[in-house]
Formats: sequence, structure tokens, C-alpha cells
Amino acid sequence: MTFRAVFAVREFRAMWAAEALSQAGDQLARVALAVLVYGRTESAALTGLTYALTLAPSFLGGVFLSGLADRFPRRTVMVVSDLSRAGLIALVAVPGMPFWTLCVLVGLVSFTQAPFKAAQLALLPDVLPGDAYVVGMGIRTITMQTAQTIGFAGGGLLLTAVGPPTAMLLDALTFVVSAAFVWFGVTSRPAPARPDDAPEADSFGRSAAQGGRLIWRDAGLRTLTVFSWLSALLIVYEGLAAPYTAEIGGGPAAVGLILAADPLGSAIGAFVFTRWVAARRRPRLLGPLMVASCVPLLVCLAKPGLVVSVVVFAVAGALGTAVMIQATASFSRGVPDHRRAQALGLLQSGTATVQGLGPLLAGGAADAVGTAHTVGLVGVVGLLIAVPAALAWRNATAARPDVWVATTGDGK
Repeated sequence: MTFRAVFAVREFRAMWAAEALSQAGDQLARVALAVLVYGRTESAALTGLTYALTLAPSFLGGVFLSGLADRFPRRTVMVVSDLSRAGLIALVAVPGMPFWTLCVLVGLVSFTQAPFKAAQLALLPDVLPGDAYVVGMGIRTITMQTAQTIGFAGGGLLLTAVGPPTAMLLDALTFVVSAAFVWFGVTSRPAPARPDDAPEADSFGRSAAQGGRLIWRDAGLRTLTVFSWLSALLIVYEGLAAPYTAEIGGGPAAVGLILAADPLGSAIGAFVFTRWVAARRRPRLLGPLMVASCVPLLVCLAKPGLVVSVVVFAVAGALGTAVMIQATASFSRGVPDHRRAQALGLLQSGTATVQGLGPLLAGGAADAVGTAHTVGLVGVVGLLIAVPAALAWRNATAARPDVWVATTGDGK
């Protein structure tokens, strides 16, 4: 399965363009929001709080709103989420908006992002069946890393020409265009069919609880969840980039190189894994790749220089991205369609939470033992988790190869 063959699918092109556009707009908005809030409050703490609100509420949205994409047509959920975010961001751009009202609006934008992501990930296996799904996930990873970089860099340049309110309106426009791509480019499908013994409509809490039980009771899904969350923990070096660089004697330019290492490695890892690794081998490689992704961080125990650190983080990013792509693909195939969005929402919410809390907890350890040593110790902790998880995955694939090793959407 080639990139060209995946891009030949009209629905995927529409979903890909919509996500890339809104991702770039989101990064632009984060830069503009930071400038807007700091210029108004002159408080680094409040600026940091506002930035956190662009990410943190998505956890609650993932838990309580992901199930919407199992109750209603997934294309409709994506469009409504996009238009809701467009309206909220447009309100943020209103001059003189009270600060705490602005915080609520920003939090709601993050909150409503979750059902979009859940609907998108749940719909993608229908658009790209079989091995095309994994290749499509690789294309998404490469594109999102590129859009994030362009959005951050382009946002800084754009703000020199236009003010933050205009940048916010541009972000709102990206959501409107994204909704148009999805509405006109994705085929209308009914809501997922529910088994005869399933209740017609669960409450938000009940839906989340049932999604959690579904994951917990299945050894394969549990292990895939561990893989995803551990991969999110291992990129702790991104959140500690500034103190890490200072510890090894680098300046501001070195911080940029450290931050760029993981996205670069991720793009390379996604390309190599999806283009050069045979589809039948990918699920079986999950365990070894998970263990291997922890090993590069052990080099940080020796407090390496800048060049070695960049290489280490790029390699870790490449291996971790391969794990995330295949773990998400296998997880999607192992969940019943009528629970897929809720389960994926819980998986993604947990991943984002670990990614956010990891640097916070590691920062406390870094004050005691040093930043480089802390990153190395995260690699040690990762190995202690990855090795038994890899063994559990081998057992799960041996017990149910029709589910976990199949390379086609129908398990054949």
C-alpha cells in the first residue's frame, strides 16, 4: 500500500486537508493567544494558564463527549465540532473580552476538540480499510508534525504583520473551511449500528464507564493502551527542553534544535514504518519497538552533548511514533464499531494527560538529580513497563491472531 494509493481515496483527502488546516490554525492561535494575554496582563503565570487551557480540557471532552460519535453520524459530529470551535474562537477575538471569560472560551474550544478527534479516528477505518489505514495514520503523523511546525513558526511571523485578534479570526476561518472539506468531501454514513442487546442511548457517564470496562477486560486493548500512554511519557524531554539545554551548556538556538529533534524523528519514523515494513509484520513488531524506544533515553544518564542529544531524541521519536501508529490502528480494529469512538476518545485523552503530566512530574525530579539524569531515569522506568507489556502483547497476539495480527479490516 503506497502513499499515492491512499491519497487516491477522495474521502481521505478531504479528512487529511481538514485536519492539516485546523492543526496549523490551532498553532497560530496558541501563539496569538500567548501574545494577547501577556500583552494584556503582563503575567507569565496567567499566560501559561491560558496556554494550558488550550490542551487540558480535551481530557474531559475525550471522556464525556467522545461517545457522541457512536450515537450520531460521525461526519456530522466532525462538522458540528468544527463550527462550534469556529464560533468560540471568533468570540475570543472580540476586543475587550474579560480575561476570565476568555479563559472559559479557550477551555471550551479544547473541550469540543475531543469529539472531532474521536469521530475522525473512528471513521478512518471505514474510509481506509485494511493496510491502507496504517499508511493513512502515517501520513497523518507526518502532516501533523509539519503543520505544527509551520503553525508555530508562521504564527510568529504573521503576528508581526497583523494583531492577535486578526490571527484568532484566521483560526476561526480554518475551522469553517475544515467543516466544508468534511461535509462536501466525506460520504454521509448513518450512526454505527448497535447490537440488539445494547441500550438505545447511554448517558455520557455510562458511555465512558462502558468504554473503560471494554478496554480493561480485554488483554490486547489493555496492552495497547499501555503502549500508547508509555510512548507519551517517553517524550518528557520536550517539556524539559530549556533546562536540559542549559544543563549541557547550550543556548536558545540549542533549545530549538532539541525541540525540533522529536518532530523530525517522528516524521522519518512514520515514513519508514508505513512504507518499508510489511503490513503482516507491523503488529508483531509492536512489543520490540516499544522496548527499543526506551533504550535511547538511557544515553542521557551519561549527560551527552548537544549533537548526541539531538540524535538520541530523533531516534526515540522515530521509534515511539511507529509504536503510536500501529497501537492506534490495532486498537481501532479490536473495538466494536458502536463503541469505537468512545474507546478511542479514552485512549487519546489518557495519552494527552500523560504527555502533559510527564514533564510536570519529571521537572520535580530534575531539581533533585538533574535534567539529563531525569530523562535517562524515565528511560529506565519505561523499560520496566515496556518489557512485561511486550510479553503481554505477544501472548495476546498468539491467543487472538485473527484480531491483533490481521492486516485487513475484516480480520481475514
